[in-house]
Formats: sequence, C-alpha cells, structure tokens
Amino acid sequence: MIFVNMFRGFCMALADSVPGVSGGTIAFLLGFYDRFISSLDDLIHGSGQGRRPALKFLIQLGLGWVIGMGLAILALSRVFESHIYAISSVFIGFILFAIPLVLNEEKATLRGRWKWSPFVLAGIVFVVLVSSVNPASGGAVSGVGGLAYVFLGGLAAISAMVLPGISGSTLLLIMGLYLPVITAVRAVMGFDFSALPTVIAFALGVCAGVALIIRLLRYLMEHYRAQMIFLIVGLMLGSLY
Repeated sequence: MIFVNMFRGFCMALADSVPGVSGGTIAFLLGFYDRFISSLDDLIHGSGQGRRPALKFLIQLGLGWVIGMGLAILALSRVFESHIYAISSVFIGFILFAIPLVLNEEKATLRGRWKWSPFVLAGIVFVVLVSSVNPASGGAVSGVGGLAYVFLGGLAAISAMVLPGISGSTLLLIMGLYLPVITAVRAVMGFDFSALPTVIAFALGVCAGVALIIRLLRYLMEHYRAQMIFLIVGLMLGSLY
C-alpha cells in the first residue's frame, strides 16, 4: 500500500507543479480525496489515536509528492514549457473522461438533489474569473515585504491545491510568484542557500493554509456533500478554460 500512496502523491505533485490541474483534482479522481482531507484534519486537530494512521498515510503520500515535485522542478518544468499544448491536451482529455466517472461514483449523493446543480456554474465562473486575471511578471523576492507576500502566496496556493479544479500554481502565476518560487526551490536544491528565506516563507504560508482550510473542507464535505460535488464538477469544468 505504501507504493500506491507514493504513486498518488507523485501524481498530485505533477499536477501541482505547473499551472493547470490541481493536486486536489488528482486526489478526487483517484478516489482518495476524502481520506486526504480527513488525514490532514486529524493530524492537525485530532487525538493521538487518530493522528498515527493519518501521519502514516500522509508520510507515504508526501514521499511520492516530494519525488514528483523534485523531478518536476528539475526537469519536467522545461517539458511543460516546450510542449505546453501537448501536455494541456492530456490534462483536458483526462478531465473530460473523469467528470462522468465522478458523477457516477457520487450518484447516490446527487440523486434527488439536482436543485443544487447551480453550484456547477458557480465553480466554472470562479475558475474562469481567477484564470482571466493577467499574470504579474514576478521578479526576484527581496525584503520583509516581499517575504510576507511570498507567505501569502503559499497560503493561497495550498488552499487551491487541495481544492479540485483550481491550480495553486495558477494562483502563483497570477500573483507573480510562480517563477520566483520555482527558481528559489531549484536554487536550494542546488545548495544555493541564498534563496532559503523565500522557500521558508513559502513553506510557512503553506502550513498556515493547511491549518486554516482543511477543517472547513472536511466539514463541508461531510455536511454539504451534494453541493460540494456539484461545485467540484464546476471547478473541474472551469479548469478546461
């Protein structure tokens, strides 16, 4: 099972590393989204008994994610840059094929609850509006203000990454932080620690985002699942844009 979870994390990282599909979309499509959200919530807010299996699952997932993200930063980012249309086509086909599977898997949840279908439109509109913002150019990060902005970028990015549909990398691109963050991580991986403050600020933002959003997502999935499924389908459809 450890290799299955590592593969899941690996796939999430590939999606998270470039603007496009979020890691949350991959988690949802591969059928472990609920466990992913619950494990994060148990790790942060749960008891000792609940934290142990959650930590084990997240470590396995994290190992695969780190491997996938490392490969993406070192090599695959160049592939995405030079073959963006081919890669985008793969993602588009993946989403188009997966949406009917999601609806079929959740048909018991959605049966008789079609009054909530406008949430599909809400999801589409949200992603299209976010994606339509002109990306800032984004230069090197410097100063306390720049690091604070990177922190906010990390918080926003992880919030998007755990939501199916909108990519955290897309938000970073819009905020002008995609290139600076990727460059900083690549520099630290190459033992150039001058960029370490940027990486630390981003990591702290990610941790803060997880702590703030995971409990809310778990609550919504447990108490408003039909609305959330419709919203997620809308986010996935909007990501085609």
